[in-house]
Amino acid sequence: MTPSSSIAARPRGAVPSGFKRLALGALGIVFGDIGTSPLYAFQQIFSGAHDIGVQEPRVFGAVSLVFWTLTLIVTVKYVLIVMRADNDGEGGIMALTALIQRIPALTRRSTAVLMALGVFGAALFYGDGMVTPAVSVMSAVEGIEIVAPNMTELVVPLSVGVLVVLFACQRIGTGRVGSAFGPVMLVWFATIAVLGALSIAQTPEILTAISPTHAFSLILAEPLVAFLSLGSVVLCVTGAEALYADMGHFGRGPIRLSWFAVATPALYLNYFGQAALVVRDPTAADNPFYLLVPHALLWPMIILATLATVIASQAVISGAFSMTEAAIQLRYLPRMTVRHTSASERGQIYVPMVNWALCIVVVGLVVGFQNSDNLASAYGIAVTGTFVITTVLITVVARLQWRQPLWRVVPIAGFFLFLDLSFFIANLTKFDHGGWFPLASAAIVFTLLMTWSRGRRRLADVTLDRVMDDDQFTTFMAGHDVPIQPGTSIYVSFNARLPLSLTEYLQMGGSLEQNSVHLAILSDTHPYVPDDEKVSLVQLDPHLTRVVATYGFMEAPDVVGAMRLAVAAGLDVPLDGAVVVVHSARALATSSPGMWRWSKHLFAFMLRNSTGPSTFLRVPPDRAVEWTSLVKL
Repeated sequence: MTPSSSIAARPRGAVPSGFKRLALGALGIVFGDIGTSPLYAFQQIFSGAHDIGVQEPRVFGAVSLVFWTLTLIVTVKYVLIVMRADNDGEGGIMALTALIQRIPALTRRSTAVLMALGVFGAALFYGDGMVTPAVSVMSAVEGIEIVAPNMTELVVPLSVGVLVVLFACQRIGTGRVGSAFGPVMLVWFATIAVLGALSIAQTPEILTAISPTHAFSLILAEPLVAFLSLGSVVLCVTGAEALYADMGHFGRGPIRLSWFAVATPALYLNYFGQAALVVRDPTAADNPFYLLVPHALLWPMIILATLATVIASQAVISGAFSMTEAAIQLRYLPRMTVRHTSASERGQIYVPMVNWALCIVVVGLVVGFQNSDNLASAYGIAVTGTFVITTVLITVVARLQWRQPLWRVVPIAGFFLFLDLSFFIANLTKFDHGGWFPLASAAIVFTLLMTWSRGRRRLADVTLDRVMDDDQFTTFMAGHDVPIQPGTSIYVSFNARLPLSLTEYLQMGGSLEQNSVHLAILSDTHPYVPDDEKVSLVQLDPHLTRVVATYGFMEAPDVVGAMRLAVAAGLDVPLDGAVVVVHSARALATSSPGMWRWSKHLFAFMLRNSTGPSTFLRVPPDRAVEWTSLVKL
């Protein structure tokens, strides 16, 4: 398999707004995080947890590191390499992890290790998603401290207010939010580009820092200073993973157009402009972004920056929604409500539980850390950890799926792994300054993901002996006088075995409807399955037909939709008045081997609080019957 080409690989409907409008929407959703990093990234190098002190060679070296970090990590690694590893148009570390599952050359153990690594990368992404909105919005609102120092105490409540409004708006959908934010982000990039260019014009020699010799000079002359600076330099690329995760919303082509035509030149100009200002006035290192702005324009700039940082938060929130849907379908998270907010773009979704959980945590971070300097110190560990994992996974894909030769893969992978690990280790020095939070958050999320995955497998193993296979069902029907009643019943399961509900009902002396259907809902490692390939039919008995409905990991199962497809494929069953029987398990933790006792209790808790199967499968309430079984783990 070779990497697919651009947006044509995306199996979704054509978007009437066209390619350029998609690019503008991508500008509003995808590049908010990277685009607003100039608010705090360069400042943190000289005033953060490990400020390196303002000296002209250090300024030149620092901006050279920023330039090459943006170029190598975002442009080369993510935009040109990683985004080629789309899973039928979808991106993000969960999509990449699902892609790994389809590589036949991998052993079962290797696949399991890589899957666990990918899941931990997803957990790190959630940790990043908790910090991004808080640090972005606070860094913008803190511009008030320059124009009106007496209003400093309003920074925290204003930041909280902005964030609550942002999360409340998520229900209207990514597409509408992107359409509104795209033009704002275009103005933002144009503004920071002009501010940077005006500063560069006063100190044009700063452009010599484009040469990597300045970065190498800093590394060779002051290796400790250069190493510590990496912990802040990486803040300029914190949105790279969200860029990849949001690929399914807009497509690779529009994202690349927005990056190369708008975002890249604006970011380069602004970072070099900030460096030029610090060279002219070392005291400007306290807040070089806002000190680039003429005093008369500070208030408009604060407002524009606040809007832009709201957009920065949107990139991570949208990515978290996409990752959550994928994790649910891949059986790493329990069922929860996923609302599709666009009739034309299947990737645009809203997950209420994730949205409000993020809102609570983000508001808590703002109140707890109080300012963006403290938050920026907590920022970076999760991001760089995800960088490392993405490099490992993309290397496996390049070698085993794209069939790239070792002589090409090893040097490129080694270079980026060295780069990613350097940033990760440098950020570990900020652990005591708040860096523990995203790591702790990621550890909690990883525990939940792996507990649910292991619990689901354990539940399936325990119930396996209680479920009839096809031959046992045939024998049972032949040896028992099972009453046949008029009507239509649809028994749902999430595997190809007969549902436990049907097995238990028949063994208790129940009847079989004249038109009985076993609807087996399966999940695929592709994000979408075309409708003409989604269902297949198997006749198990004169009165029982199995309908196998396969959904991609970015699709929400739908009983009514699956049955309509089955009828179109030849199922001769009247659907009017049909009853849908869904199975719901209640787990009871025991001391039996197979899982830790505490993880059994955690899984049972998650199972009790997951969305009911009839709601998740969008079964009409007047048609749903829920069969509950107690299962001892």
